[in-house]
Amino acid sequence: MNPIHAVFRAFARRSLLRRLLRPILAFAAVVVAGVVGFRLIAGVGIIEALFWLLDPTSIELYFQHHDGPVTLVKAYAIVVLSGLVVAGLWTGETVFSAAFGGRITEEVNRMQMQSSIDELENHVVVCGYGTFGKTIANRLAIADRPVVVVEADDVQYERALADDHFVVQGDARREDALTAAGIDRASTVIGAVDDTDTNVKVAVTASQLAPMVRVVVRAGDEMDEAVARRVGADKVIVPEVVSGDRVFETL
Repeated sequence: MNPIHAVFRAFARRSLLRRLLRPILAFAAVVVAGVVGFRLIAGVGIIEALFWLLDPTSIELYFQHHDGPVTLVKAYAIVVLSGLVVAGLWTGETVFSAAFGGRITEEVNRMQMQSSIDELENHVVVCGYGTFGKTIANRLAIADRPVVVVEADDVQYERALADDHFVVQGDARREDALTAAGIDRASTVIGAVDDTDTNVKVAVTASQLAPMVRVVVRAGDEMDEAVARRVGADKVIVPEVVSGDRVFETL
């Protein structure tokens, strides 16, 4: 994948762009309202109406040679220009607060991380960064196995970042989150969430997106093993059983 395209795609998914979308749309809506209003009130063409938005002084010049409701047009121009100023300030405030509130730095870091994830191959995708998922991810990292964590919770997401893992913030049951984690190039996907139903859904989505990927699922008890295997899990781990076996080995 082209690195520039990967960075652009990552940026498009980020919240900063979504925050900027509203003031930009508001600005565009005011421009459209201004053009339509000038055409209806004064009967001018689109080009003339747009020029009035750029240079309101041209309204006075226009009505020196044309008849029409000059006072009404001027009043409407004041309203439209006020709307453009407000929308422009809104856009500027959004960018300003993003820059000085750390948002731009955060977005750049996320783009860089997503670009690095897009270059990984044969990595392990760990879905969930609770105690179980954290233990697996850290053990894999110690063994120099590339890891991508998928975590929806803000606190757990920050913990995974602090532990120096590649992280995708999102719901591992969703295709977009697993796709961002590079499931099509991964060797293994681990459903490590502390909820069996969620892990089963992760297994279903993972199997559909990457039929050849190895799927490992954490289950709450042995009764869930058959269900997990039926939906595509290659291996099912019940932590309590594993812990019990290890305790027995020490006796």
